[in-house]
Amino acid sequence: MDCLFCKIIDGDIPCDKVYEDDKVLAFNDINPVAPYHILVVPKKHYDSIIDISDKEIEIVAHIHSVINKIAIDKGFSDAGFRIINNCGSDGGQEVKHLHYHILAGKKLPNYEDDKK
Repeated sequence: MDCLFCKIIDGDIPCDKVYEDDKVLAFNDINPVAPYHILVVPKKHYDSIIDISDKEIEIVAHIHSVINKIAIDKGFSDAGFRIINNCGSDGGQEVKHLHYHILAGKKLPNYEDDKK
């Protein structure tokens, strides 16, 4: 498989690791759009959230639990943060491996501001 995130998970491509356990890897984005821009990816490859079977959907809860841990550990849980999961090309997904972006460390624009 020629998946960028699988290569990072396998250690073939280095990353600035933030968190790792047996199910997920979290690392700093190489092109951050906020002071904190962390990607959380499951170690098992899923193209997107649509590809997770009902039997494996608990990985989403685990990812969210890890996001909470990272927010607390990094100190931005109280000030707030944004979680983004893009699905498919129309949703803006660039890497076809399920992943969540955590953005924090500055006041982020509201969605309504983007529509103006």
